[in-house]
Amino acid sequence: MKKHTIVLLLAASVALYSFTVVYQSKEWLVPEAAKKAKNPTDKADKENLSIGKSLYSKHCQSCHGKEGYGDGPKAKELKGKDRMGDFSSADFQSQTDGALFYKMSTGRDDMTAFDKKIPDAEDRWLIVNYIRTLKQ
Repeated sequence: MKKHTIVLLLAASVALYSFTVVYQSKEWLVPEAAKKAKNPTDKADKENLSIGKSLYSKHCQSCHGKEGYGDGPKAKELKGKDRMGDFSSADFQSQTDGALFYKMSTGRDDMTAFDKKIPDAEDRWLIVNYIRTLKQ
């Protein structure tokens, strides 16, 4: 009986440690299928960019800032502000549209999941298009 208890405690400890390491990881892992998702919207369409900018201003700017530097007025209140991200950086811009869409949709830590706040997937894609204009 004691052997089983020790084995169970050891297994639970390993599982909890693994979960903690993954959860606290600074790297945001995106499933391969999500990375490969194709943006179904016209990225160059001026109306689409205008809609994307409007949605960004309403839902994203308070944390990520007007220019996407991660310096919005709410950013200082967030625990993950060092990981807010600079949308204008080459590193950020090198991510696929699918990865950005996935992160926006699912959220993590302080990042809100927008799949319910912005239920229309096309609107979230339009935000991705606008974020692409925030290059250095």
